[in-house]
Amino acid sequence: MTKSGDGFSRIAREVFAPIYPVIAEQVLAWSGIRSGFCLDLGSGPGLLSVALVEKSSLSVIALDADPAMARIAHESAAGYPDRVIPITGDVHCMPIRDNVVSLIVSRGSIYFWRDLPQAFSEIERVLRPGGVAFVGGSFGTPALRETIFAEMRRRNPDWDRDIARRSGRASPAMLRRELARSGVAHSRVREEKEGMWVEIRKNNR
Repeated sequence: MTKSGDGFSRIAREVFAPIYPVIAEQVLAWSGIRSGFCLDLGSGPGLLSVALVEKSSLSVIALDADPAMARIAHESAAGYPDRVIPITGDVHCMPIRDNVVSLIVSRGSIYFWRDLPQAFSEIERVLRPGGVAFVGGSFGTPALRETIFAEMRRRNPDWDRDIARRSGRASPAMLRRELARSGVAHSRVREEKEGMWVEIRKNNR
């Protein structure tokens, strides 16, 4: 694993770990989807993927562009070898067939996508009719957000500047413009105290 990948995995486990079960519960409740295939985009070490299988009957495809992260996700999901499937892939051109994924979730990777309209179009392509996607940067709850910010400020004096820079790459206004450019039929941006989500739905035909 690269040094940056190792650092990301360590921070995910040591600081961000409490948010993943909360986010899993939220997206399962919002979607009403608890079975079928789920796609975790930018899955990193697979902690959200594991939380989703623990709280549902979903099988989760954990997709990350870094092959090292796929290996770490495999280790994270050792207790669910048949229900968490780590793969290496690019959100802009996913190695997944049309209309097969019931639920898509991505926490944090949207800020690193180089072409948001293309990524949104790919998300809509792989969703099955009736499926829904939630991609964004939520911290779970306002209290968890404050706890994480306090710890990250302790570890990284430039944390607030880094967050502001990343958030500027995918502000709500920008996301609405890029969704319009993507041609995705049904979408909205959910703004909350703990963060934001792009919600994409694919209507039944």
